[in-house]
Amino acid sequence: MVKNQLKTVVLLALLTALLLWIGSFWGNQGIIIGLIFALVINFGSYFFSDKIVLKMYGAKEVKQDNAPELYSIVKEVSQYANIPMPKVYIIHKQNPNAFATGRNPKHAAVACTTGLLDLLNKDELKGVIAHELAHIKNRDILIATIAATIAGVISYVAMVARWGAMFGGFGRDRDNGNIVQLIVLAIITPIIAMIIQFAISRSREYLADETGSKFIHNSAPLARALEKLETGAKYHPMKGGNNATASLFIVNPFKGKSLFTLFSTHPSTAERIKRLKSMRIYT
Repeated sequence: MVKNQLKTVVLLALLTALLLWIGSFWGNQGIIIGLIFALVINFGSYFFSDKIVLKMYGAKEVKQDNAPELYSIVKEVSQYANIPMPKVYIIHKQNPNAFATGRNPKHAAVACTTGLLDLLNKDELKGVIAHELAHIKNRDILIATIAATIAGVISYVAMVARWGAMFGGFGRDRDNGNIVQLIVLAIITPIIAMIIQFAISRSREYLADETGSKFIHNSAPLARALEKLETGAKYHPMKGGNNATASLFIVNPFKGKSLFTLFSTHPSTAERIKRLKSMRIYT
């Protein structure tokens, strides 16, 4: 667990350093503008991203009366996790999946698709809920928001640089050094930022698997659930939604797969299952 936490800190530091380095192209003023831009977007994302993503997928809040088993499991696991019970939502989609969102444990929500509820038994569902509540406990939603925001700012600056190059706005000198600088800023830098962002996402998934399994003192239910979800997502890819939200879900809900691990928002399901099986609480 400590290893994954440290890895996240290092990756976020690298992402921030990359943003500051880009700002240095425009001197101290560029750094300040970049930081202000990042802070403003972070503020909006921190307070409103949960409402946006829940609405995007048509999530409906449920109570004990209309979803007794799911509601009871969320309540039970939230007690194990020692966090306030989050709001519970159901998404009417065949794709078997789940995600957690919210700015902190006091303002959080967990959403499950009907495909997931139909596919998993009670123990497996508990394993998935424990994983999602681990994200809430570890404040992964906030960390993911910060990473996505910084990466987004870098991509925006890269786009400005590309447009500036098209209209001759990136420096007056057309020497080889300036061309190399432009290529790095406009093309290579946003790719590096995306790779770091995805690495953070994968690290937090491993951590949530481990933390959630410890909540319920058993890693086997989540391992079985992940195997089912991986297969189910292939046969019932998510319709609608946005690929930018893929990292929120417990498994990638969309049909497309990355050809390279570096460009994947999720760790390999096989590797996640392997790690879960190696835990001492796998029974």
